[in-house]
Amino acid sequence: MNWPVDRPFAGSEPARNRGAPVGLDVQPALRFAAACRMRDTHMIRSILVSAVAGMTLAACALAPHEADDASPINPGNMSETARVLSSDAFQGRAPGTEGETKTVAYLIERFTDLGLEPGGRNGSWTDPVTLTHSQVTDVRALNVRQGETVIDMEQARDIEISSANPRETITVRDAPVVFVGFGVSAPERNWDDFGDIDLHGKVALFLVNDPDFGVAEDDPVSGVFGGRRMTYYGRWAYKFEEAARRGAVAALVIHETKAAGYGWNVASSSPGENYAVTGKGAAAAHVDLQGWLQEDMAKQWVASAGYDLDALRTAARKRDFKAFALGDLRFNADLSLSVETSESQNVIGKITGTTHPDETIMLSAHWDAYGIGAPDAEGRVVRPGANDDALGIAGIMEIARTLKAGPPPERTVVFAAWTGEESGLLGSEAYAQDPIYPLEKTVANFTLDILQTAGPARDVIQVGEGQSDLEERMAAAAAKQGRTVSPEGLPENGLFYRADHFSLARRGVPVLLIMGIAGGSDLVDGGREAGDAWVADYIAHRYHNQYDAWDPDWDLRGAAQDVELFLDMTRDLANSTDWPQLKATSEFRDLREASAASRQ
Repeated sequence: MNWPVDRPFAGSEPARNRGAPVGLDVQPALRFAAACRMRDTHMIRSILVSAVAGMTLAACALAPHEADDASPINPGNMSETARVLSSDAFQGRAPGTEGETKTVAYLIERFTDLGLEPGGRNGSWTDPVTLTHSQVTDVRALNVRQGETVIDMEQARDIEISSANPRETITVRDAPVVFVGFGVSAPERNWDDFGDIDLHGKVALFLVNDPDFGVAEDDPVSGVFGGRRMTYYGRWAYKFEEAARRGAVAALVIHETKAAGYGWNVASSSPGENYAVTGKGAAAAHVDLQGWLQEDMAKQWVASAGYDLDALRTAARKRDFKAFALGDLRFNADLSLSVETSESQNVIGKITGTTHPDETIMLSAHWDAYGIGAPDAEGRVVRPGANDDALGIAGIMEIARTLKAGPPPERTVVFAAWTGEESGLLGSEAYAQDPIYPLEKTVANFTLDILQTAGPARDVIQVGEGQSDLEERMAAAAAKQGRTVSPEGLPENGLFYRADHFSLARRGVPVLLIMGIAGGSDLVDGGREAGDAWVADYIAHRYHNQYDAWDPDWDLRGAAQDVELFLDMTRDLANSTDWPQLKATSEFRDLREASAASRQ
C-alpha cells in the first residue's frame, strides 16, 4: 500500500549508507509543537477521520516474504510499514503535531485492517495522554550558602535544574542540604542509606549509579547491586522519586561521566526543560526542583561544609552509611518557568481472549520520534525514526497479523503503540498510572524498541538480568529457533530502565525488552564483531537524527527472528494459565507479590 505522501520538506529525505555524523538539535520534538498543542480534542478527531478517509491498505501490496518460508514473520511487511511511517509525510512523528495526526490515523487504519478490536476505553482506538512541558525562563537566584560563604551557580555550566511540577514560579530559601550517599532503600539487599533522616523541606544530594559501581572485586560491597549491571537504584529517576517520597524540596545527582554513562555535555543539554504526565490516576509526587550537579561544583559544596567528596563516596559504599546534613550548607533558588500542556494519544488494539478475557499479554512499541529539527549539513530537517521505533511498530503488527490468522487465544492479547517515549516514557507511564487492563492481571509485557538490520543471528540479546522467569522462557523459545541468549554488552548503562516496558516493570509486571543497541548480535555473516560494528555505527551515525532512515537494503531476517521469538512466547502464554514470576533479585518482586491473590 502506498500512503498519500505530502510534498516533502526540501532536501529532507535521507540518502542511504552515508557514514558521517550529523549536526542536530536533539531537543524533544514537543518544543516544535508549541503552537499546535492546545488544539481542541474534537478538532483532532475530525482531522483523524479526514486523514483516514480514502486511505486503503492492501495486504497484497506489501513486499514478498524474504526470509525462511517456515517463519510466520514477514520481513517485507516489516520493511514496508517502517518505510511508510518514516517517510517525510509523517514529519518525524512528533507528539502534538500534524505528524501525530497522520501517525495515529495510520495506526488505526492498520490495526483495523489486521482485524484487531479497539483496545481503548469505551470502544476507542486511542487513550489520551496529557503532557506538561516546563522550561526555566529566568534564574533570579541559584546558590548555596555556608555561613558567610556564598557559592553562585550558572545553569548548564554548574548545574542542570528543572521542575516536573507545573508552577510558573519556584522559590526555595535556605533549605538544608543532606548528603544521602547513593540514596538507596533496598530491603531485599539489606541496604538503607536514609536511616532516620527527615528530608522534608531539604535538598537531597545523591551520588550517581549503585554503591558497587566500579569497586574492586574484593570490596565487601562488590556484587551486592549486580556489579557492572546497573539496578534501578542507580538510575536518576529512582533517586528523584525516593527524594519526593521522603518530602525533599529538591534532589540533585552529582554527575560523574563514567558512572552516569555520558558526559556533562549530555546531562546539561536541555537546561531547565522537563516533561511530565498530568491527570492520570495515582501520579507520583515530584520534588519542586531536580537535576544534575557538575562534579567540580559538588566538590566546592562539600568542601565548604568541611568534607571531601572522594572520602564521602568511599563512606557511602559501606553498608552502615547513613545520610547526614552537610554542616550548615543551605540551598537557595528563585526561578520563573513557562508551563504548557498538550494532549497526545496512545493507540491500542486487542484480540479478546476466549476463555480468560480479563487476563492480558501486552505487546508494545512507541510510535513517536523526534519530529523536525535543525537542518543538518545537507539541509534535512526530518528525523524519521525508521528503526527507532517504526520498525518496532512493524514488529508488533506482524505479531498481530500472525495471531489473527490462527485460532483465537484464550487470554486477551493487547497491542499498544505508545506516545512520548522520546520525552521520557510518557505514554507508557500515563497508561501505567491509569491502566485500561489491570496490571495485576497483566501476564507479561513484550516491548520492541530498535531492531538490528544486519541479518540473521545465532543469538538474541537479553536486556537486564535477574528480573523474572520470562528470561528462562526466552532461552527455551530461542533454543527452538536454534539460537542462544547472550547478555547485553553495556549493562552499566541501565537500558532495562530506559524503555517503555519499564513503566509496567516498576509496578511489578513481568517484562522483556528487545533493543538492538543493547549489544552486538552474533551474526551469521560476520559473527559478534560484525554485530558490534552494527551497533557502533547505528549509535554514532543514526541514533535520534536525520540518518535513522528507511533503507531498502536492510536485512531484516534477524529482526524477524526476534519478533518471532515474542510471537512464540505470546502464543504460549496466551493459551495457558501460567503466571510468570518475578525473581528474588528483582527490585519489584514485593509489588507483584502484593497482588498475588488476584491471580489465584
